[in-house]
Amino acid sequence: MPGEVREGHRNTLYLLSAVSMIFMTLTLAVQPLYLSEQLGLGRENAGFVNANIQVLTEILDLLFIGYLGYLSDRFGRTPLIVVGFLVSAVTATMAAFSVELGEIVGIGGLAFFYVTRAVSSLGATAVLPQLATLSGDFSNREERPTLVANTGFMMAFGATLVYAVLMQIPQEVGVLSVMLLTGAVALVGAWLAKNFLVDVAPRLAGNPSVSARRQGAGAMRRLLVMVKREKGLVLSFATAFISRNDMVLVGLFLMTWSIYFAELLGMEPVQAASRAGLTIGFIGLVVLVSIPIWGRIIARIGRVPAIVLGLALSGLGFCGIGLIVNPFGVWMLLPSLLLGFGQAGALLAPQVLTMDLAPEEMRGTVLGAFNTVGCLGVILFLQAGGLLFDWFGPHMPFVLLGIANLLLMAYGLAIMNEASAEDSPQTAKVGANIEDF
Repeated sequence: MPGEVREGHRNTLYLLSAVSMIFMTLTLAVQPLYLSEQLGLGRENAGFVNANIQVLTEILDLLFIGYLGYLSDRFGRTPLIVVGFLVSAVTATMAAFSVELGEIVGIGGLAFFYVTRAVSSLGATAVLPQLATLSGDFSNREERPTLVANTGFMMAFGATLVYAVLMQIPQEVGVLSVMLLTGAVALVGAWLAKNFLVDVAPRLAGNPSVSARRQGAGAMRRLLVMVKREKGLVLSFATAFISRNDMVLVGLFLMTWSIYFAELLGMEPVQAASRAGLTIGFIGLVVLVSIPIWGRIIARIGRVPAIVLGLALSGLGFCGIGLIVNPFGVWMLLPSLLLGFGQAGALLAPQVLTMDLAPEEMRGTVLGAFNTVGCLGVILFLQAGGLLFDWFGPHMPFVLLGIANLLLMAYGLAIMNEASAEDSPQTAKVGANIEDF
């Protein structure tokens, strides 16, 4: 454990993990309801528009997340976290008044909402990846599964709180109050990071005679050498591509499906959002409860076998949801249970493996690339899922995700022995000795 890290710093990391996930999840969860109630978005375009907004944010994240990881290696994690929270707080508050502000600037409410969501997402991109990186900075290889599991537990707690509690608020006081709440949550996060967080990782050295662009390119070349040499890193990155943000997709498509399925049952949209929130909250609760279990599983059976197991369970859960007709029915519980348990493993295990294999002074850069690949996957699956939602029905995005998880599980089985050997304590840091050229 680095000498500068105290128990209070770890507790702040846990609390900020929950706060950041509350902000991100609440922003996404309230989006379909806000578009339906405040902007009058119809069912025929709901899947496409909701997915497109998320795709836009993911494209912007893709452009910046890797470079932000590099900047965190150069200048520290905490400054990026504070600025990210502040940007998110301002733009999330503006999003609540998209109709009025859109008329003032002359672009319309929907276009203004697009802009505020995009900028808010950039702020969040400066926050969550750096918190994940700090969980690596605050631990050594033996402690890492437990600390990452604790951090993941708090993230899952935040997401569960949103769907189980906060998404019940619109029924009582309206959707605008929840929109404003997201900005307040981000402001609290900025204050906590500024006053109670610390940077402990060694900084990636810069050369004053070499431009920042060339130094960044050198770090990327070093990363590419690592990926070519280590199949475990390939598996981690592939898992990030397919399942890093699966819960984002579940929240968006299940909430959208429920809101518009409610029309067939004569149910009000706010009631449907509440019911869907309970289902998604149940999935989050399963993730929450199973994360400590996965910390022990990862430490006991190894990083790579844990990835394979998580992908298998997630794939079965997604395919099971794809067979459901009524999203409010009791049959949603079984695939939701499988999905939640599998997602916990698919979230934690590749992150732990990536931290193990990353050189300490490049951890932010490597995790930045890890998250960049995750953004690429979200863009692909959001766009494809939105089109499948509109063309073939609301169950198809889940079938797509299920097949993808099961295919990657098969790849993980094929390389399990070799990748597990790479992650042994003797070879886990082979990338640390690769020259930066």
